[in-house]
Amino acid sequence: MRYQEIYHHWLESPFLNEEEKAELSAIAQDEKEMESRFFGPLEFGTAGLRGIMGVGLNRMNVHVIRHATQAFAQVILEEGPEAAARGVAICYDCRNHSREFAQAAAGVIVGNGIPVRIFEAMRPTPEVSFAIREYGCIAGINVTASHNPKEYNGYKVYWADGAQLPPHHAAAIAKKMAELDVFTAPKTADYQAALADGRITLMGEETDEKFLEQVMAQAADKAVVAQVADRFKMVYTPFHGTGYQIIPEALRRLGMKHVICEPKQMVPDGNFSTVVSPNPENPEGFYLAVELADKEGADFILGSDPDADRIGILVRGPEGSFLPLSGNQTGVLLLDYLISARKRAGTLPENAVALKTIVTTEMARKVAETNGLTCYDTFTGFKFMAEKKNALEAAGSGKVIFSYEESYGYMIGDYVRDKDAVTAALLCTEMAAWYYSQGMTLYQAMEKLYETYGQFTEKTLNLVMPGLDGLKKMADLMSGLRQNPLTHIAGTPVVTRKDYADGTETQVSTGAVTQMELKGSNVLKYKLEDGTDLVIRPSGTEPKVKVYILAQGEGGSEKTAKYAAWAETLKDR
Repeated sequence: MRYQEIYHHWLESPFLNEEEKAELSAIAQDEKEMESRFFGPLEFGTAGLRGIMGVGLNRMNVHVIRHATQAFAQVILEEGPEAAARGVAICYDCRNHSREFAQAAAGVIVGNGIPVRIFEAMRPTPEVSFAIREYGCIAGINVTASHNPKEYNGYKVYWADGAQLPPHHAAAIAKKMAELDVFTAPKTADYQAALADGRITLMGEETDEKFLEQVMAQAADKAVVAQVADRFKMVYTPFHGTGYQIIPEALRRLGMKHVICEPKQMVPDGNFSTVVSPNPENPEGFYLAVELADKEGADFILGSDPDADRIGILVRGPEGSFLPLSGNQTGVLLLDYLISARKRAGTLPENAVALKTIVTTEMARKVAETNGLTCYDTFTGFKFMAEKKNALEAAGSGKVIFSYEESYGYMIGDYVRDKDAVTAALLCTEMAAWYYSQGMTLYQAMEKLYETYGQFTEKTLNLVMPGLDGLKKMADLMSGLRQNPLTHIAGTPVVTRKDYADGTETQVSTGAVTQMELKGSNVLKYKLEDGTDLVIRPSGTEPKVKVYILAQGEGGSEKTAKYAAWAETLKDR
């Protein structure tokens, strides 16, 4: 069926209300917009769904949500009646329509005879992972688009371990979605009626308290916070998101007396009215927090993204102005601090393990191994780190104390299997307070780590490929790199090529091929003669190819600049 036919099918559907039909009627003469909305469905991947909100097959709306949820419900029902009876936990963030989408999903889950636990209001992402584990649910749903612009929303799905869906379950949902009609297939129940008769249970403060109890147990040195609490000041911003209540409360329980919250951004707002992008990776979003920190004489700034699964921090530099730390730097600081603090407290396991992704700095491995820990790589995504943690600990092969990826996500403790800004905020604040007690800023702490472990430099490029042909461009780029393998990059010889799709590692000089442990992901990694790693990976949630440049040794910044210039030319391959 062509997109024009699908458009008219939607326009004439009795399942659309008058407002939705008016939205579609308004684009009747806009062929480009019509094609954009109806050329095909949103792709259901391992991260679920994510897209621009609006009426259409390729948009986020209640019809697409119900369609995906019906497919998910059928996957759950195939696990058997006992599994289905465990129920599904549902969470949502501050975005426009998130509550509506979450309740629509709840109606379909209940309509399929599966009980639901849903939060009474917006909550951080880690709480849905926690709730799945705490209440023994078979699965979970989280309505969020994380740090995407305000026009977006998303639909993440989780399994019984509290991690996002493994690939085979995601593929099963995608297959069923292709077989089910968007409008007629979903079995729906009235939300209010299901709430009244107990098929839907609300989660509230009792779940928050259980979660916070676990978070606070991760504090390694509350005594040091008490020592500096009268003098140490910080600014916090939730970027209008779900961290606005629970993160300040966790910091208060830690013993912080001066947590100064940016008032304009403490207001939940799906339009993110004070920032261009609610992404803690972007330091420009912290402008209000910086103004407040300078006014109040604060030493440290912390921000969480809208669904409170990632954090970004700014620290005072040598000239007294605030400078951002990258996700790689924050992770290295946290790993080093956790090891040291737990050694001081006598709580570091003998077989302690750190996990990172294949695109995260090798400095993390150096920190771990120098301190006697084992460090393992996983594919990008916390579901893969969750799988590795579960496997290692089930086999008695190691106890994971810290997992992180370069894109500002951190996982600590045993009670979640996803990124967790609440616990990360707690430990970053404790770490900043500890260094403050030593007369150091986190900037100085990072410089000291470079002296101890060596110089490492990282840069990430986003090769954006928008438009209807964006996915084809991304696929063509990756296939071209495989069909015509690189032997030199910017004039520097390639020593080894790793193709994580088939799990092969090739020695370029000899052509010898060996098999790696990791395989099954569309990622290419090159080790260059000067020690630089260059990793190329299509994004799973946005129309772009990511290029990660990981340099070591002196001249790291010059190396990353050299390879960044080369990487830009990839778009024209």
